[in-house]
Amino acid sequence: MSCQIVHDSFHARGFTDSYLLKLDGRAVGYGSVAGNPRGPRETVKEFYVVPGFRRDTLKLFRAMLAVATPRWIEAQTNDRLLTLLLFDCGTDVASETILFADAQTTHHPPSGEVGLRRLADEDRALLFPHSLEAIGDWVLAADREIVATGGLMFHYNPPYGDIYMEVAPAHRGRGHGSYLVQELKRICYEQGRVPAARCPVRNAASRRTLERAGMLPCARILRARLTT
Repeated sequence: MSCQIVHDSFHARGFTDSYLLKLDGRAVGYGSVAGNPRGPRETVKEFYVVPGFRRDTLKLFRAMLAVATPRWIEAQTNDRLLTLLLFDCGTDVASETILFADAQTTHHPPSGEVGLRRLADEDRALLFPHSLEAIGDWVLAADREIVATGGLMFHYNPPYGDIYMEVAPAHRGRGHGSYLVQELKRICYEQGRVPAARCPVRNAASRRTLERAGMLPCARILRARLTT
């Protein structure tokens, strides 16, 4: 797919059961159904068929559904095969998450007197309460006040680095978020990784922040209830 596969780590974390697909005794693909390790596996997350056998994709998919009996299907829209199956076999389609990829280099200057630095132990007493994201490894600070924190998650889906950040409520709307995302992109590239991001569909402010920093929507995560 040549993109970030957001839930690729589900396999290593034991969240999936995978099924081998065969035609006339020949292996032609696989499918994966995800769920809690201690609970039922109810959501189709991956489905792949070797290109030369894709005329039988729908038949193979329905055969897997009969064995695995999942209730839901989720697909990134840049996974064309699984997205088409979602519309073939699903209903009540909904999307809560937008995925972003880097599309443009920006050159926003810092707003005001803020400076970017790594979070230090002495900064922890200055941190504002976080309600949306975890406290990041990087901070924007001015006059002994932390105005934003952010970071990159590298523990899954290499080579991608997932950007996250939060701006203190009193400092929002001043461009701090876009500047921080821009600089986190730069740090990500300096470490030989590829920046990526996501945000809830309803979070218009977060979307504007990412887009202003050159991160543009590349896909949505769709979810549907299986009917076939």
